[in-house]
Amino acid sequence: MSVLRRTSLDGKADRIAGALPLIDRKRLEFAKALASRPRLILLDEIAAGLTDPEVERLIDVIASVKSDHALIWIEHIPHALRAVADRILVLNFGRKVLEGPPSEVMESHTVREIYMGLTADDVA
Repeated sequence: MSVLRRTSLDGKADRIAGALPLIDRKRLEFAKALASRPRLILLDEIAAGLTDPEVERLIDVIASVKSDHALIWIEHIPHALRAVADRILVLNFGRKVLEGPPSEVMESHTVREIYMGLTADDVA
């Protein structure tokens, strides 16, 4: 399967990268990474700036390569990570706060306090 097809860009191969909408430019960057056939792909907030429907399309693309590549994904959009990740590691000021399955990590009171600004009274 071609990298362009895998990233849903096969119909846009003749377009100039700068003329592509943001979602397609992000998929193009992902396609460029895939083209080098890496064992590990680092994604740094690839979903930032996208609308919810665009994030869903990006999730599909990322999930489609998950079985073939190790992924380290730094992201602040929780539902994107929850949809793809097997494990989540949460850092706060460079220190490990929690690591585990997405559902466990996302439901943690500590994580909710740090990243969602909730206090113990808010989540009670």
